[in-house]
Amino acid sequence: MNGRRSAVLSAISMGLGQLYNRQYMKGILLLLTEAAALVYFIPRLVHDLWGIWTLGDAPSKMVKVGKVYQTVKGDHSIFLMINGLITILVLALFIAIYIMNIRDAYRTGAKRDQGIRAATFRESISYVWDRKFPHLLLTIPGLGVLFLTIMPIVFMILLSFTNYSLPQHIPPAKLVDWVGFNTFKDLLTLKSWSRTFFGVFTWTIIWAVLATATCYFGGLLVALLIEQKDVKFKKLWRTLFILPYAIPQLISLLVMRNLFNGQFGPINQYLSYFGFGKLPWLTDPTWAKATAILVNMWVGIPVSMVLILGVLTAIPKDLYEAADVDGASGYQKFRIVTLPFVLFATAPILITQFAGNINNFNLIFLLTNGEPLNGNYQYAGSTDLLVTWLYKLTLNNSQFNMASAIGIIIFIIIATFSIINYRRTKSFKEEDMIQ
Repeated sequence: MNGRRSAVLSAISMGLGQLYNRQYMKGILLLLTEAAALVYFIPRLVHDLWGIWTLGDAPSKMVKVGKVYQTVKGDHSIFLMINGLITILVLALFIAIYIMNIRDAYRTGAKRDQGIRAATFRESISYVWDRKFPHLLLTIPGLGVLFLTIMPIVFMILLSFTNYSLPQHIPPAKLVDWVGFNTFKDLLTLKSWSRTFFGVFTWTIIWAVLATATCYFGGLLVALLIEQKDVKFKKLWRTLFILPYAIPQLISLLVMRNLFNGQFGPINQYLSYFGFGKLPWLTDPTWAKATAILVNMWVGIPVSMVLILGVLTAIPKDLYEAADVDGASGYQKFRIVTLPFVLFATAPILITQFAGNINNFNLIFLLTNGEPLNGNYQYAGSTDLLVTWLYKLTLNNSQFNMASAIGIIIFIIIATFSIINYRRTKSFKEEDMIQ
């Protein structure tokens, strides 16, 4: 009986059920929480929900007053979308707290029906501190993730369903409208956009595969060579090969860009001295792509080398001794012993590297800037990846809706590939073996 009454009272207003259960301090705090929520929602809830639904109906405009023109502020569609999104998230949090308030009142009332005394405020604090401390500590970072990570992602998704782009739909002079899936339809079917998208998408996948494979197996090769018994000064070799990774990537890539300069780069100068012609390292589409993969090997092989060196030292020596007894050759020991252990330990990292190479903004942007130019592409060059094309669409050309659609596609590609392949690795299927 008390459980139902306290639940009904808490449903009418937060804290009433707790007051009924004689938890006065908790009830007052919940009443103050509801009062603060009302102060926040009353002046803005309706307007913010209207704003995110309509994105405004009156753009800013210039009005002549006497001999001068004055700006009459109108609706800013993007601000309305952001404010509406924030209000919806805050409302969702408030509803969650409201439901928790009702459940708490019902549980406390049910205990009273059983003759159990309701916990005092001090006892409630002690319970939370002792039993729910991890949940309490995770609340602040959880709110940070909600408003600083999830909300921007949702905002980007919403933008892809609008016509937010130059020249017609840039606030505050113009309003933004909801257009549904038209942005995705234009991206995939409109000739100028689809040709660019499929061209850049194809190169992005080729780049990710080649960049991942060359760095991984290059690192594996270097690690195996260093770990050979006959190799001396192992520490020196490890130090030398890790130097490209120790140097800031920004410096390495800018230096490489100057080295491969077609006109004045030192590499072409040396080739000229030996009677060879100058090569179009960064000016020809095919050469520029090959150069990007080559430079990525220079930057990425040390990372794979360090990871694989750690795995090689953990392989039991007994396995190699047993293989020697059975008369296995060096290749057979590598194929049967070394490679399975290395792949088992590094498969998740290999998947991560592939996903990272799809979004390898730094190397392409700093080395080639997506160039050379491609006349068949819309706002993209021959070496642009989806992520660098997205950057150019956003900051250079104000095609925000297209950029948001591309961002969603990138997320779907990476998430799908990573989840499917990770679940198929032995590291995931046999995780109990290392616990």
